[in-house]
Formats: sequence, structure tokens, C-alpha cells
Amino acid sequence: MEPSPQTWITALRHSHDGLRANVEPLSEDRLRQRSYCSEWSIAQVLSHLGSGAEIFGLFLDAGLNGVDPPGGDTFPPIWQAWNERSPQAQATDALAVDDALVKRLESLTPDEQNKVRLQLFGMDLDVTGLTKLRLGEHAVHSWDVAVALDPAATVSAEAVGLLIDGLGPLIGRAGRPAANPQSVHVSTTEPDRDFVLETGEPVRLDEASSQGDGPRLTLPAEALLRLVYGRLDPDHTPPVETAGVDLDELRKVFPGF
Repeated sequence: MEPSPQTWITALRHSHDGLRANVEPLSEDRLRQRSYCSEWSIAQVLSHLGSGAEIFGLFLDAGLNGVDPPGGDTFPPIWQAWNERSPQAQATDALAVDDALVKRLESLTPDEQNKVRLQLFGMDLDVTGLTKLRLGEHAVHSWDVAVALDPAATVSAEAVGLLIDGLGPLIGRAGRPAANPQSVHVSTTEPDRDFVLETGEPVRLDEASSQGDGPRLTLPAEALLRLVYGRLDPDHTPPVETAGVDLDELRKVFPGF
């Protein structure tokens, strides 16, 4: 059963609170430190989350008012305004704008939740779908910050537990067909799931009806999530079990975004 909108909103609140706890103590020098994203500092990751919160607020407005979401020409001025902030302002303002977005979602009445409908990125989204998109972005970029401060950091277990069952559509957009396609049985722990990953054209992830005898990959669900987002490099890979599949080849299927 699909979790209720409130479940997703609560997970987003907890993700925000975790990010705030990591970021608020940081000096400006630490904010200039490189994040997991090789081309972005911690402050720049926060700037991305801040601009994203601003943009998601516009998406929410459109969904509530029954109008088309803003087009691509709306985004560059928002990104530019965030890029022009100092690292400290990027961090402080991002936490404020992110908190404001979460509070808006928390304040929606049941009738308002039911009103939210919009076409976005080729999907027909309700308030759950919109919050799900934001949680995926938020949880992973929060990890980009957290792991720069603590190499043992992991993506929030709460977020992983929700996002793991919705990876299929994301994999279709993020995956790049392998040179030598395989059908891989993927088993995860925490939570326990079984999938079939097809690395051909198109790249797909489906629920598995049986285990089969072919290539296998067993890993924590958190690691599978990071694999799909291009964040399972060798230095940040927990113990995994493979049989007939090369994890390095799977990393090429998911170059990240």
C-alpha cells in the first residue's frame, strides 16, 4: 500500500532536521569544504537545495491552483540569485527556505492535499508524488553534505525505507544501458526487497517473483539507492555479495546526477 502523504511529509521534515543539525555548527571555512559532489562545496550543495525548495514551492502553487507548472525559463534567474550569495548566506538561506517549504506541506489540509495535481517531468503528480520527488533529492544531497563531514555517514534509514519501492521510474531515467546487458537479481536488506535489474535498453528495475539462478547482487537498500544516484564509489561501499555480476560495471550504468 502506498504510504500516506503525511508519511512522506514527515520523512521530509526529519531529513530537513538532520541537515540542519549537520550544517548549523559549520564555520564559513567548513562550508567552503568540498562536498561528496566533486564540483560543489558544501555551501553549493545547500544552495542547490535552497533553489530547489524555492522551485518546489512554485510547483506546489501550480498544483494547488490547477495551472501549469513554471517552465524552464523560470529556473535560471533563481539559480543565479543563489549562486551570487556568499557561502554563509547560501547555508543560512537554504535552511530557511527549505524549512518554509516543509512547513507549507505540513500545513496543507486534507482538502488541499487532494487538490494538488500537476504534470511534471512527464509524470502526473499528486501531493505524495511531489513530496516523494523532493525527499529523494533532499535525502541524497543531505548525504552529500553529511559524508563530507563523516565518511561513515549513510542516507537516512527513514528515507531509504520509503524511496526503495519507487526506484523503478527513476532507474528508467538515470540508467545508461550496459555494453554487455544482464538480468541481475538484486536482494536488499533493511528493508528486505527482491528486484530484477535489467541493464539493457531500457534499464529497468522490477519486483522479482523468484530468485532464479542468474547473476546476483545482495546489498543494503541504502547502498542500492546510492548506486542508482551514482554515489556508490569503492570508498563508500558497504559489504556486498556478488555472483556473476561486476559491481564496477553496474556503477557505469548509473553515472549519477
